[in-house]
Order: sequence, then structure tokens, then C-alpha cells
Amino acid sequence: MALSIMHLFSKVKVGSAMAELNTLNLKVNHGIEGDINAEPISPRQVLIVRYEDIANLSIQPGELRENIVIQGIEIDKFIPGSLLHFESGAAIRLTFYCEPCKRIAHLVESLKRIQGKRGILGVVIKSGKIKVGSNFQVQANRFPALSEIPYKRFLNFIIKIPSGKIVTYKQIIKGIGVDNSYLRAIPIYLKKTSAADYPLHRILDSKGYLITYVSQQKHKLEMEGVQVLSEADLLSNLNKYFVEIKDYLWEDSNLYLE
Repeated sequence: MALSIMHLFSKVKVGSAMAELNTLNLKVNHGIEGDINAEPISPRQVLIVRYEDIANLSIQPGELRENIVIQGIEIDKFIPGSLLHFESGAAIRLTFYCEPCKRIAHLVESLKRIQGKRGILGVVIKSGKIKVGSNFQVQANRFPALSEIPYKRFLNFIIKIPSGKIVTYKQIIKGIGVDNSYLRAIPIYLKKTSAADYPLHRILDSKGYLITYVSQQKHKLEMEGVQVLSEADLLSNLNKYFVEIKDYLWEDSNLYLE
């Protein structure tokens, strides 16, 4: 059986239903044109499911909030790290399995039943339009798979932050491909990560303020050429230190393209 696209979907705004379409425009450093999940640094720009999996679960196309439903691909090739080549020249790198969540719990008797069948997330690495009925090819193990564990993706992300640059909590959330609810997990991640092995001083909170439990953060940033500013905190009578995010933010849109 030829490997082909059966259904295409996009979501244009929060709270809207998935819209079924005949074509999708895939764009490098973006994702799906017009889709709410389009984000240059995200490893979850696209969600792809196998028709064989959802048919076996009696789930209708689109109900898993997927973007692309494909058929014909063997399960041992539909894995994180595989590369999908489409007829238009577009290509998607599969990054990691989409985790079952409460949003789809009503579709199955148990979330365990859908483990590994919710689909695989991916990143657009070559631009082009794809359409229903068109064929594609798969190259298994073309890339390393991203970890299914968010903390490991966090470590892999922050180790790449270059000297003289910073990232915020919000940037980390986007870059490791997790929901905004994970914002409260970032301080926990920071506290259990070694500052000797990872550049924790290059991480700021979502408003650009320095983090109190990162040792010598101000000094380390200034040694790398980052200007640290201060403002008075009227509640504590102490200075609060911050960085102008726009001047030093690290944004590597090629993060998952290689």
C-alpha cells in the first residue's frame, strides 16, 4: 500500500474546533500557516496520527486534535526521529510521541489504551503545500528522537543557550514543547539542575527578572556582556534586577532542523 495522506486539519484560534481542509501550507521556522500551534522554536508544530491506529480505537479523524492523518506507514517506521518527505518537497521531522491527556479522555475507556497511539509531534524542516490523497515517503531514524521526559528536553534546550544571551521561562516552555501549565515546573527544574554543568544564569523569569536562587547570576551575566538593570522594590526596600529581554533573547529557529 502506498503511503498517503487521508485527512488534514488546522486550528486557527483558542477554543475553536479543528477545521478539516484539503491542503495545508507547511513553512520552515513556523509550522502550519494559520495554525494556532505555529511557533518557530517549538518541537510540536504538527501532530500526525496513523489512520490504522485511530480506526482500531474507533476514533474519528480530527478527534485527537491532529493535523495530519496518514495511512500505509508501518508502525516500526512511524517513530520519533523519522523524516517524512511529501510530493511537494515539504518535509517533517518527527520529534516525540504526543502524550495522552484529559482533553481526549472521553474518547477511550482508559488513557493507557491510547498510549503510543495519540500520534507523533513534528517540526517542519522543508516548506511546501501538502494535500489530501498525495503520497509521501518515510526515512526512519534520520534524526535522534527527542526524549519523552520534559525535564530531559529542558536540559537539552538550556545547554545550547550561548554566552551573552538569555531565555525566559516562556521561551523554555515553547522550546521544549510543553503546555503553559509547565511554567510552575521550571523553578523545580532549576533547583535540581547543576549550575556547574548547565548555564542556569542565562535563564530569567517570564518578565525578565533575575532568579533569586541562581547563585551569582548578576555577576555571571555581566561577565558575558549582558547589561543588568535595577529598579527599587517598594515592598522589600531592595533592588530588583532585570534584563531587557528584547536586547538579549536567544531565539534559534534552527534548533530542531538539524
